[in-house]
Amino acid sequence: MRRRTPHALLATTAALAAAIVAPQPAAAAVPAPGTYYVQSATTGLNAADSGGAVEQHRPRGDEDRQQWRLKPSGSSYLLENTDAPGSCLGRDGDQAATVACTGGDAFWEITPLGADRHTLKAPGTTRYLTVAPKPSGANYPARLALGGAGDLAAWYLTPVSPVTSPMPPQDRRTLDQVTFLTAHNAYANGVDGGFAPPFVNLVPNQTRGIARQLADGVRGFMLDIHQTPDGAILCHNSCTLVSRPVALWVDLQRIVDFLEARPDQFVTVFLEDYVDPGVLRAELARVDGLADVLHRPDRTGVRQNGWPAMADLIAANDRLLIFTDHSRSADQAAGLTRDAFGVMYQREWTVENHWSMGPGIGASDWSCYSRWYDAGTNLPLTRTEPGFRPLFVMNHFRDAGITATAATDNAKLADRARRFCQPAARKKPTFLAVDHYDLGDPAAAVAALNAYTYP
Repeated sequence: MRRRTPHALLATTAALAAAIVAPQPAAAAVPAPGTYYVQSATTGLNAADSGGAVEQHRPRGDEDRQQWRLKPSGSSYLLENTDAPGSCLGRDGDQAATVACTGGDAFWEITPLGADRHTLKAPGTTRYLTVAPKPSGANYPARLALGGAGDLAAWYLTPVSPVTSPMPPQDRRTLDQVTFLTAHNAYANGVDGGFAPPFVNLVPNQTRGIARQLADGVRGFMLDIHQTPDGAILCHNSCTLVSRPVALWVDLQRIVDFLEARPDQFVTVFLEDYVDPGVLRAELARVDGLADVLHRPDRTGVRQNGWPAMADLIAANDRLLIFTDHSRSADQAAGLTRDAFGVMYQREWTVENHWSMGPGIGASDWSCYSRWYDAGTNLPLTRTEPGFRPLFVMNHFRDAGITATAATDNAKLADRARRFCQPAARKKPTFLAVDHYDLGDPAAAVAALNAYTYP
């Protein structure tokens, strides 16, 4: 299961922050009248009406009074809440509030900042809608405020129903335009070997082995690795009391052999990683043919030029991408970074929503917010950099992989992706990660997403 407590923010935070404040090409204009989410460029959270206060909340589609109807009014604009006609996003002193749309405190001057960001300024003043400054050691406060210009006053106006485009032809579609079916805890399948103490083994996340997953169209694999005297082993939480555990190299060899047999395919592996870098390097060295298919975005200009076309990756035989959730800073302290041998640090290349929708049974939480947003970490789902858009890992599973629940959740995957997570990240999911991928037809959601591109 995905780790509940994220590592400290990577050393790249300063670079990411610089990307937010760096000058961008000017945007053409204020968006056309329509229905939008007012989304912080700093946190990725949405402005929501909360009993008259306007707070930043986790994106929840149409379930949390987060949708605002943009209307021009002379040289200014109104943002009317779709759940409360006549009530607009406005001001009450130095705090944001919902007010009558007819009052003077409901109007905003909206100015493009570039990179699709805008400011919302109270007319005739130098006061802007802002996220309140973050206290030391805490999250940003929920209540939105009026403050000065700067990063905290940058907002996306994200369309509730964006205009999409058809998927480009096979030879032109890029990696970040494609969506892949991904198996959460792919190793915890009860077929290939033991993965947990006996009781936990009774509730696997998948019911088919890695080879069958590949044959069925799974192209993303989430694997937990722990360190033992035998190397990097696939286990849940720890390898103590696990019978017949599988080594990482065994499953990677299955994947590499599949890629050699299917030269038109691309696979991504996500490591929840509890091993020393030297141990992981030795484990990868046991995989025959790994170096021949390993994709190295750090060496091919991806950060400067964006993700390459799938056809180019296949032509170059760069068809296996491996990520780790480990901390670069911890590896630097140890003297060996994982990208030195081809394992990319996930937080540098992707964004990812919180890993759980709730317990194995009962109501689910469909809100879609960053896994890496807390008092010490702020990597919003909306993160972008000049020339580069991170891949989006969309988690869609619960604390426990109960089959009946997974079947129901998987049947709703396309709806959650379209209405909740896609606007929350302002990009299409690259990886749809589910439990029991063979139930509820999540492959249909993948096919639906692969029919278009997000603007």
